Order: sequence, then structure tokens, then C-alpha cells
Amino acid sequence: MKRNHEPKKIQDLVNQFIEQNELTSGLDAVNVQDLWSDLMGPGVMSYTQSIALRGSTLTVVLTSSVLRSELSMGKQKIISMMNEGLGKNLIEHMYLR
Repeated sequence: MKRNHEPKKIQDLVNQFIEQNELTSGLDAVNVQDLWSDLMGPGVMSYTQSIALRGSTLTVVLTSSVLRSELSMGKQKIISMMNEGLGKNLIEHMYLR
């Protein structure tokens, strides 16, 4: 086996490792949780019970029905902000429970 001595960027190597080991979906789920916390702030996070990304659907379980009602009015804006923060159109639907 011949060695390749060409210099490569670490970012390229990390991305290659992620793709080869099919870690993209798991990293996306973690990034969604972190982004939800950053975008919504500590007030909303205190009422957030769980955040799950399955396919292109984001499900957020909230403990406050009033907050759920408020956030449901701005679902499309939240989806847009989340996709913008992720840098790709990952989320198509969002359910608030």
C-alpha cells in the first residue's frame, strides 16, 4: 500500500471521517439541540422538555401550553431561523407538543 504524502486540511479529513462513518445525522441532531438553546434563550429552554430531529421533522416537547401556542404561531419563522443557523435546509416540519 502506497502512502500519500500530500498535505491535507484537518477540516477536510474530519469531514471525510464523518461521511465515511455515517455520523452526519447524529451531529445534525446535536447541532439542532444547541441551536434551539441559542435561538430561543433560557426562558424557552426552561420550558423545553425534549428536542428530537427525525429525518426532516423537528419535534419539540414543551411543558407550557401557553408557550406552545405562542411558538406555534411562528413555526415557519423558527424553521427558517434554524435552517439558517445550521447552514442547510435540514428542517422542513416542526411539531410542538
